[in-house]
This record gives sequence, structure tokens and C-alpha cells, in this order.
Amino acid sequence: MAGEPAFRYLVTPNVDHLVQLSKRPELIPVYAAADWRMCDSRILERLAKFRGLELRCYPGADLVRDLLDDPRSQTLKIAVVGPDQANFDALCQKFPGHDLIRVEAPFMKPGDAAWEATLAGTEAAQADLTLLCISFPKQEIFAHELKSRGRARGTALCVGASIDFLTGQQTRAPDIFRRTGMEWLYRLISQPGRLWKRYLVDGPKIFLLFLKDGKQ
Repeated sequence: MAGEPAFRYLVTPNVDHLVQLSKRPELIPVYAAADWRMCDSRILERLAKFRGLELRCYPGADLVRDLLDDPRSQTLKIAVVGPDQANFDALCQKFPGHDLIRVEAPFMKPGDAAWEATLAGTEAAQADLTLLCISFPKQEIFAHELKSRGRARGTALCVGASIDFLTGQQTRAPDIFRRTGMEWLYRLISQPGRLWKRYLVDGPKIFLLFLKDGKQ
């Protein structure tokens, strides 16, 4: 609608995202269209230093926590896309002064009926801030479609499991793991069946990509 703020979105690249982008180039335009790209990996931060680049890591879970802890966020209408009702209720109890709206996001694939319904529900919310918590790369594709359709407003953050950490549904690694760039190891130990392929098979490919990029 004329005069309303344009919709913008932020993505939070980590090692897994970059490895997947190297295998799925059709996702690159989704990342390229983002208004902001914020590093979510200590490993990427350190690899950048080898190139003489300053790439400061600011994990998505920390970003969402800091935003919601800021009293100014109580003036915003905030849509949360992805969590189930129990997890959303826990979030509301943790932040009782916030204007939070849950947008149901059932298991869905881009283009199916559930996907279209979730897009419409997010657009109808007309939120100032939208937290997309539906996993990579669905949340990034979802944000890109919202921007392309031109019906949503405000800012969307692609922040994965950040709400789960806030509500205690998932436990974050102790500070020592986070400061030393070993949060991936803690998560692997905590959920080996789900994460072994990501961290033991796909993750190490980032070093090959790093070396390949250095030869170009």
C-alpha cells in the first residue's frame, strides 16, 4: 500500500548455509536479495581473518534475545512464524509486555497450500518485526517471496531455532563453547542423530570452499 514502509529481511549465514549455497546455486538470489547478511558463525569469523577481513559474528539467537530484552521492542507488533502453540505461549510468558502474534507454520514446502496460507497469514499480520523460525533454507525462501509479493511490511529476521533457546525448548551451549567457536560440538553431542551429517560430513567442506576461493 502506498506510503507504508517497504518490507526488508535479514539472513544469518553460517557454515551450513554457505556449504548448501555452494551445492544449490538456485538459493543464491534469495541471499542476494536480502537487505542485510549477518554472520552467525565463529568459524566464518576466523576464516575471514585469514583473508584480512573483519567479519564480526553476532548469532541469531543473541540478536533475538537482545531485541526482545530491549524495552523499545514493546512498542512493536511482532509476528512469530514457526513455533507451536506451547512454545509461543512460553515466549509470551517470558515477554508479557510485548505485542506478539503467532503465525501458524505447519510442515510445508514452497508452493504448496500450507505455504501459501502461511504467506497470507504473515502478510495479514502487518507486523513491524517478523521472526521467521522455520529452518534454513525455507525461512530465507519464505522471506524472499514475501518481499517479491510486496504485501508485507516491516522487517523480517531469518533466525531458525532462536525462539527455542529463549523458551528453553533447546539448551544453548555453555559460554566456553560459544567463545571458542565450538558450539557446533556441543550441539552435535546433544543431538547426534539429527546433526551428525551436518557437522561431520557437510561442515568440513567449508575449508575446501575457503581454499578454492583463495585461488580465484
